[in-house]
Order: sequence, then structure tokens, then C-alpha cells
Amino acid sequence: MKKLFTLLLIGFLSIQSGFAQTADEIVNHYLENIGGVEKLSQLEGLYMEAKTQAQGMDIPIELYSFKDGKQKVSANLQGQNFVQVAFDGNNAWHTNFMNMSPEKMDAEATENMKRSTKDNFPNPFLDYKKKGFKLELVGSEEIEGAETFKIKLTQKPVLVDGKEVPNEMYFYFDKENFVPLVVETEVKSGQAKGGIMQQVFSDYQEVDGLYFPFSTANKFNGQVGQTITVEKITLNPEKDEKMFVMPEASPKPITPTDEKSASKTEKK
Repeated sequence: MKKLFTLLLIGFLSIQSGFAQTADEIVNHYLENIGGVEKLSQLEGLYMEAKTQAQGMDIPIELYSFKDGKQKVSANLQGQNFVQVAFDGNNAWHTNFMNMSPEKMDAEATENMKRSTKDNFPNPFLDYKKKGFKLELVGSEEIEGAETFKIKLTQKPVLVDGKEVPNEMYFYFDKENFVPLVVETEVKSGQAKGGIMQQVFSDYQEVDGLYFPFSTANKFNGQVGQTITVEKITLNPEKDEKMFVMPEASPKPITPTDEKSASKTEKK
């Protein structure tokens, strides 16, 4: 009986060890398949041109992302350029869509960007142990019509309403090609709190020896929302530090009505 218990214990520990080892193997296969650790480590920056659709219109999108954490995502809607998010390493800002003026993001959003942007470039799995991340193979699951390995990646905690909360993401790796088909996260704040956000990746293409998904469909609680199609990716683009810095708000143009009001005030 004691011998049987020992064998069962050894078997259980072997399974647990194999589970953890398999998680590392899956990620190592993935990094190798998309270009290799050495090439990824040499990457200093990325530039993407993409488009999405809203109300039947194509909306061009530009994304800059760099190794030092600086990034900028901008779009053009009916001739109006606006910044969805920009981060210069210390300050985060965006364009207020109501008045099209630059506006600082709140302190919590800025702090969360400080905690995440460097660690996620160019890939969160690159040197994940040195970053203090944890990896766990949860199991196997069929998703988007494919058999996948479900891996849980735990990153540094994020702030929500002033408190640190776990920062967990679930990656579904295709068992055949060892690339993620879906990334899943839980919304931590706002009206959508508790909802499940998914990014569905497809159309992997090679760019100068590295592979990227050229199509991303965003889902919320299973419902497809926005789909982003990449048109061009440039590795190590030129970097203009000014693009990340929040510009001063443009002064409000003087209208005929304003001139009349000022004239009346002067007469008084």
C-alpha cells in the first residue's frame, strides 16, 4: 500500500512537472515560430498602418511602439486626426473627441502604462521570468474551431480605483502552429466591468523574418465588435521624440459673434 501511494505521488508530481515544462515548451515553440528570441530581442521599434470600419467607413490607424515603452496610436475620421493614446514614458494623453483638443489621461491610467508598456514590447513572453511574470498551462480547449493549449499569463498587478488587482491574460495557442489564436482578459473597471474581452488573431504574415497577425477581431462577451486589418508593418522605424509629447491645446478661433460681444463690452 505504501509503495502504491509512493508511485501515485511520483506520478502526480511528474504530471505537475510536465505541465509546467509543457507551458514553457509551448511558449518556446511560439517564439521560435515567429522569428526567434534573438531577432525579437534586437527589435527596437514597430510602426503599423492599419484600418478598421465604422458605419461603413474605413478608418486609417497608425501605431508606433518602441522598446523604451513610448507609444502612440492615432486615427483619422472624416479628415480629422485624433490620438487614441500616446505615452512619452512619463505622461499619457489622448485627444478629447468632443473638442478635438489634447487631454492628459488620469494618474491611474498613466501609472498602468508605466507598468506595462516596456514589458509588453515586443512580446510579453520574451524573457517573461526576468520580468517577474508567471506562466501556467491551464489545459486544452477548442476555440475558434481549433484545438488549443490554454495558457494563463500573470503579469505585474494593475491599479483599479487606487488598489492593485491581479493582471491575468489567457492565451489560446493553436496546437498545430503554436501561435495564439485568441487572447482573453476580464474588464476590471467601468460600465463593462466583469465582461470578457477577446482578441482573435489570424492571417499571420512574415515581415523581415518576424511573423505578425495581420487581422485582429475584438470581441466583448462573445460578440464581434471592431476588426482591425494591418496593411503595413515596418521594423525599427525612425523615432521622433516630439510625436509622443502632448501638444498645447490650440486657442479657440475668434468668431464674428465673439467680436460683436467684445465690441459691446468695450463700449460699456
